[in-house]
Amino acid sequence: MDGFHASAGWRDALIARIAARQARIGVVGLGYAGLPLALRFAETGFAVEGFDIDPAKVSAIEAGRSPVHGIADARVAASAMRAHADAAAAAECDALVICVPTPIGPHKEPDLSAVRDTLAALAPHLRPGQAIALESTTYPGTTEELVLPVLAAAGLHVGHDAFAIYSPEREDPGNPEGTVARVPKLVGGATPACLAVGRALYAPVAGGLVPVSSLAVAELAKCYENVFRAVNIGLVNELKRIAHAMHLDVHEVIDAAATKPFGFMPFRPGPGLGGHCIPVDPYYLAWKARELGVPSDFVELAGRVNDAMPAYAVMRLRDALDDRRTPLRGARILLLGLAYKPGVPDTRESPTVEIFRLLEERGASLTYHDPLVPRFPATRRLHGTSPALESVPLDEPTLAAQDAVLLVTPQPGMDLELVRRAAPLVVDTRGAMRGPGPGVVVAA
Repeated sequence: MDGFHASAGWRDALIARIAARQARIGVVGLGYAGLPLALRFAETGFAVEGFDIDPAKVSAIEAGRSPVHGIADARVAASAMRAHADAAAAAECDALVICVPTPIGPHKEPDLSAVRDTLAALAPHLRPGQAIALESTTYPGTTEELVLPVLAAAGLHVGHDAFAIYSPEREDPGNPEGTVARVPKLVGGATPACLAVGRALYAPVAGGLVPVSSLAVAELAKCYENVFRAVNIGLVNELKRIAHAMHLDVHEVIDAAATKPFGFMPFRPGPGLGGHCIPVDPYYLAWKARELGVPSDFVELAGRVNDAMPAYAVMRLRDALDDRRTPLRGARILLLGLAYKPGVPDTRESPTVEIFRLLEERGASLTYHDPLVPRFPATRRLHGTSPALESVPLDEPTLAAQDAVLLVTPQPGMDLELVRRAAPLVVDTRGAMRGPGPGVVVAA
């Protein structure tokens, strides 16, 4: 059989196995992106193997429990997926989908160690007829630079007997419309045969397919869609500071501008960015731009503006305390919301953690309340350490005992009217407590 027909044979055989739901799917990384995807594959008729280096996640899934907030235990139990802490079962899989974290390092540089470690663990178990799809957010060129050499080292030929795909995750935790089943899926392949396999792989599970011409187009599109948000949030965060200096309500300004029915999209200011994508992607794209010797001024400026917002929130808190002749050093401060956004327990890159660090440096006495984060976790912002703090009750005695309450992330169910009534001072970074009412509320 000549090379063309041999490669078509591998491609067509894998596509046929996927179409018949005979393909076994492996998902590496069972967090906010990987677990929903694994469950979606299982719910559409595929046998699924899950892989994660966290033994607690593996044990939970094997026991039919969900390790991810917002995903019901019943879905995990019904999926019949197997979970593994090592990669040996990868050899049984026809497709391996990588959904591991890609954070930034201490100097804002891309940290692809989890992707590299995953590929190293999978390498001994790769075989002809497999597809590898990377979903982790990263800079353009990553799949070609990292995945293709691993396949080549395993004696496989990309586009012939192995298939490399990039299809970025687009999960929006806490948003029922932001799931793989509802959101169109970008798909890029290393070759036309890879793209054909990628389309076949994701068609049964995604809310539509958007095939693109290359791996790098899909990688850059993922960066751009998040950088778009970061740049516009940076702009509105600058507007907030201007509006405060003019004694204007920035949210009223945004509401007024949003009445224009064309050419405008409202973004909301806050205390900074959090999560696994939007605070990270500008630095991935800027790093790649520097490598190419081209400017990325808007991208880098947005990163700096958004990174400065926790310090701005602390400054507004300090000024509000000064107005009451209370020094920040020694002040009793309750932080409301440790997660990066409402409705989730995820603290990755949360601005609250940075605010905590800044306030601790300035000698404030700190507590926090977050119904979804019972214990303060170890985070990158605190150099991997974890303060010995647990969420305190949100009740009248707790609120009355504070010098100030700093509202950072209004979680569902937080009684903000109680906060307004019982706290001696509230500094609101989100505009969640706008409007008349009892108590002293300062916009931040």
